[in-house]
Amino acid sequence: MSKPFDMELFLAGVLTGSHTTRQRHLRQAMLIQAEISKRWRRETPWAWQQKHLIWFLDHCLSDRNQVTRHYYVLTARRLARHLGKSWVFNL
Repeated sequence: MSKPFDMELFLAGVLTGSHTTRQRHLRQAMLIQAEISKRWRRETPWAWQQKHLIWFLDHCLSDRNQVTRHYYVLTARRLARHLGKSWVFNL
């Protein structure tokens, strides 16, 4: 039996700012992980490709306002930076 992926530990090195900001990024990253896992069965960020995050931003946030989408793009950029990828995400 494997342990569930710990997103908080994964993002610990790249989360900066206030406690509220770190908690928002963590909460959003866990939602991103859950949706990608449900759709593609990719459990950890190391298995993700840029298309997975673009799919999430386009399809899962299509009914959200621009401010919410902006905050999710910031979280996606943090995830990509931690993975060492130079992925670009636009609103």
